[in-house]
Amino acid sequence: MDVSSRYRESWEGYWRETSDAPGEAIWDCDPSLGSVPHSELLVPHADTSLPVVDLGCGNGTQTRYLATRFARAIGVDLSHAAIEHARRADTTGTAEFEQLNLVDHDAVRALRERTGDTNVYMRAVIHQSEPQDRPAVAAAVAELVGTRGRAFVAELTPASKAVLQGAVESPGGPPEKLRRVFEHGLRPASVTDEEVPDLLRGAGLEILASGDTALPQTEHLPDGTRIDLPARWFVLAGQ
Repeated sequence: MDVSSRYRESWEGYWRETSDAPGEAIWDCDPSLGSVPHSELLVPHADTSLPVVDLGCGNGTQTRYLATRFARAIGVDLSHAAIEHARRADTTGTAEFEQLNLVDHDAVRALRERTGDTNVYMRAVIHQSEPQDRPAVAAAVAELVGTRGRAFVAELTPASKAVLQGAVESPGGPPEKLRRVFEHGLRPASVTDEEVPDLLRGAGLEILASGDTALPQTEHLPDGTRIDLPARWFVLAGQ
């Protein structure tokens, strides 16, 4: 199974045209706003002696922090260009990075065979995936956690659409970082409220805890307000 060529090229094009500057990608928030609070939700449920795999790691900002909380951190992304960003940014070799297509079951299984059961961190991947690929993305989480790992998953809710629409309609049009997302054919916040938990349960994952949150972005409205996108988080176990 593979993602569509359009989807793959959208991400390759986006990351090729993104500089190494921290925060240039709209979702590249500081770990203090992402993986730090998320780890506080995951760690009480997790065996931190197991590795953690950051699915959809992008340029690896969150992966590098996760490496300080878990015995080993591996960031994976569909885009080769993203992985190149991540490797350049990780000047001290804190984490490991590799290209991985989450809907390629054989590739996901091969990763788990190398690592054993792992913890998983996944922030805003399902909502950006094409609808036909979302069950495979959820299945990849289940494959990697096995029976001993735990997962933290955060996904945008439909309420994010209104926030994004407001940004698009702001004076001067969409802010630059958001405009770049749309120009590359990426369409955020396209899942329903129940789709994500249904996909996770359908993959055989047990929801241990969940709650509402917001995913801070690195872009602001003309009045200086930071764009924070409504989201829901889940801590999950395999069965």
